[in-house]
Amino acid sequence: MKIESIALREIHMRLKSPFETSFGVVQDRRILLVEAIGDGINGWGEVTAGESPAYNAETTDTAWHVISDFIAPLLIGKNLAAASEFPKLVNQIRGHEMAKSGVENALWDMEAKLRGVALYKLLGGAVDEIAAGVSLGIRENPESLVKRVGEELQSGYQRVKLKIKPGKDVEFVAAVRKEFPTIRLSVDANSAYTLDDAVQLQKLDEFNLLMMEQPLSWDDIYGHSKLQAQVRTAICLDECIYNTNHALAAIEMKACRIINIKLGRVGGHTEARKMQAACLRRHVPVWCGGMLESGIGRAHNIAMSTLPGFTLPGDVSASHRYWNEDIIEPAVEVTAKGTIRVPSTPGLGYAIKRDYIEEITVRRNNWTARSAVN
Repeated sequence: MKIESIALREIHMRLKSPFETSFGVVQDRRILLVEAIGDGINGWGEVTAGESPAYNAETTDTAWHVISDFIAPLLIGKNLAAASEFPKLVNQIRGHEMAKSGVENALWDMEAKLRGVALYKLLGGAVDEIAAGVSLGIRENPESLVKRVGEELQSGYQRVKLKIKPGKDVEFVAAVRKEFPTIRLSVDANSAYTLDDAVQLQKLDEFNLLMMEQPLSWDDIYGHSKLQAQVRTAICLDECIYNTNHALAAIEMKACRIINIKLGRVGGHTEARKMQAACLRRHVPVWCGGMLESGIGRAHNIAMSTLPGFTLPGDVSASHRYWNEDIIEPAVEVTAKGTIRVPSTPGLGYAIKRDYIEEITVRRNNWTARSAVN
């Protein structure tokens, strides 16, 4: 497929309510969308970088720069046999996985449409329905958190994840577990603790948690290996794992028992599939984490979550939890039994609301194979 044109857009979307984690509060999202056209077919991807370098080193603006000045000029006019060739094309660019992922995933959508198959089938997905979990931001007090958990359970979600940080951890988790003694419950610290907090983190063992996600520093696999030996709860690594080699190192060092695969963090579907396959061979369960994506990123997450080994409910939840209006149709919905049905039409399987995207676009760059300029 020849890459005839590339469009990069920044859209602004406002979350229905603020979302708090250990590194801050988010409500207004600046999201980059990539549209690639080849052989007359378009494909869409989403850059999942945040507005600030809090989750990782990337931001909306760094991704704009890297795509505009490096990735798009390299890609425009190229002929690719498959989307999986993209990583080799850009391997001279170190890091910037989220920028790369937004572009690569657009190519996967385009290839699936060209082949006339659903994206999840092109990826090797094994199921047509995935289990849905929900991620809840830090609340002002345990009572309000318990109330929110009850509301989400009524929507059918099969797993609840609570964001925690020092001072808002054990008491909050205890309140939820007391009210809901049998639900699948996990916590996510987003790197808010150190090894000196091991005794505090051990207190979470009494709540029968599915996992404790990324309690220590975003780049510290070794520290997590020390902590996992001190807690019974399974540690899940997120921010530490940028590629399959990182995942294998964490597994061999016994730094975790579960791995969260985020498409943006690992650079796109090609690397995500390598990581999934490596974990599957070693019987390490994986699941799909979320980054407050719009519907395009959410649709890519749904497709990835159909792969073998994604045995735990991910953070992929309904569009209406986050947005008054999403940029795809139909919006992502969760069934009463807590699942999301995977669309079977070619590509992502959702229609793009182009008029709405144009309405909320604040800047754009365009490249064509004829001019290769923006």
